[in-house]
Amino acid sequence: MDSVLGGSNKKTITMSTVATDYGMDKALQQLGLKDVNHGTSTGSTWYPGGEEIASYSPVDGALIGKVTTTTKEEYDTVIKTAQEAFKTFRAMPAPQRGEIVRQFGNKLRELKEPLGKLVSYEMGKSLQEGYGEVQEMIDICDFAVGLSRQLNGQVIPSERPGHVMREQWHSLGIVGIISAFNFPVAVWSWNTALAWVCGDVCVWKASEKAPLCSVACQNIIAEILKENDLPEGISCIINGDYTVGEWMTKDTRIPLISATGSTRMGRIVGKTVAERFGKSLLELGGNNAIIITPTADLKVVVPGAVFGAVGTCGQRCTSTRRLIIHESVYDKVRDAIVGAYDQIVIGNPLDEKNHVGPLIDKDAVDMYLNAIEKAKEEGGNVLVEGGVLEGEGYESGCYVKPAIIEAENTYEIVQHETFAPILYLMKYSGDVENAIEIQNGVAQGLSSAIMTNEMKEAERFLSFAGSDCGIANVNIGTSGAEIGGAFGGEKETGGGRESGSDAWKVYMRRQTNTVNYSDELPLAQGIKFDL
Repeated sequence: MDSVLGGSNKKTITMSTVATDYGMDKALQQLGLKDVNHGTSTGSTWYPGGEEIASYSPVDGALIGKVTTTTKEEYDTVIKTAQEAFKTFRAMPAPQRGEIVRQFGNKLRELKEPLGKLVSYEMGKSLQEGYGEVQEMIDICDFAVGLSRQLNGQVIPSERPGHVMREQWHSLGIVGIISAFNFPVAVWSWNTALAWVCGDVCVWKASEKAPLCSVACQNIIAEILKENDLPEGISCIINGDYTVGEWMTKDTRIPLISATGSTRMGRIVGKTVAERFGKSLLELGGNNAIIITPTADLKVVVPGAVFGAVGTCGQRCTSTRRLIIHESVYDKVRDAIVGAYDQIVIGNPLDEKNHVGPLIDKDAVDMYLNAIEKAKEEGGNVLVEGGVLEGEGYESGCYVKPAIIEAENTYEIVQHETFAPILYLMKYSGDVENAIEIQNGVAQGLSSAIMTNEMKEAERFLSFAGSDCGIANVNIGTSGAEIGGAFGGEKETGGGRESGSDAWKVYMRRQTNTVNYSDELPLAQGIKFDL
């Protein structure tokens, strides 16, 4: 079948039996992917690169394809090209930039199935979640199109007669995006869709654990930009290990770095960018909890907690890590959650009957196993045993069992984020303030939730003295954020905000203007300066 993005002459790799059975060969053709793909691009122009990154699927351990890494010389070419493109792009009226994003969203609608399959196969999340990630891309495009006509400043009353003050927003320049493996396309789109309507150009370094997704996305947007006769450099990708990321964070030509990843990585990025007085948007670790009160409805609690804990095999920054359960309902809730885990089906994520796919790689498996052992050493009581699955269908060695452990919030391992399906259960007594204190008693502050039918408890949780997280939900879980709201967290989560609300402002620079339309020159604060 002809590729939507390049014709039938595209050579694709030999697929594994699993991939062939689920149409991955066709998906790769439609996305313009080959055996070896150039990993550096300024649009329609691709650069040969240096070494190769091999992308192996955690689903079956098979080689999907390879991506060439960006050389330092190519990196400098990309940045210079992006700088030139910015001069043209920022001059386009914002609604016209929105039209480009609209076309991109429509192309994503056409390619939702193959791109969703690639996300699932390269990263390991369930096919439904892969499709859902592409839908997030479509949604943020729709949001950005509307936003392109609403990049509003404000008029401010002046204390001086015959004067007007106003505020306006200008394009920032190059936005550098460093994304993580767990959302290999959505987080990039959160940044780029907003940055583009704001008049910025983007340079994206994807995770080396899911590099093919970046090439596929670049293929899609490059076609749109070429059809609209726009210059090279508006959408750029680079690939490689952390050294490529270091080039970006130290580069004074990039005014904003948006980085998603671990708290450890965020500390390095934030410090490096701050030293050159750049701006950083950090989306880092989460250690998210659900508080379950005596009035909570189990019909809401169980699916919310279980999906939050095992969705994407626990590899979401918003994954539920802790359940803080009132002692009066603890046994009932515990038994319901444990019973629900018996129904979880683990296997090939391309098969929609399976709930949970693999971890990203064997390093992640080791981290998962070590965390379980540390929890046991600290006194944790294992309710649902973890472990690595073996046998037919699990040959990649990346499939693990979601585990449940009774623990204390003070355990060292509980205080840290483990990117794996490990759920810690703990009790609280007394009123909801005690539960909130436990929930807030970690270094991270991304997402939080309370399950209650008591209005006072819900409002206390949402008050200034309640959850200290950037996201606080009532009667839904910690994961599954919509693009309409600003996404991000506090404390060691980094403080950044992406996606909806007024998150667009980080991609622009603010300017205050004062205009004197009188024949006099009165000074502010009543100061007199007579000559």
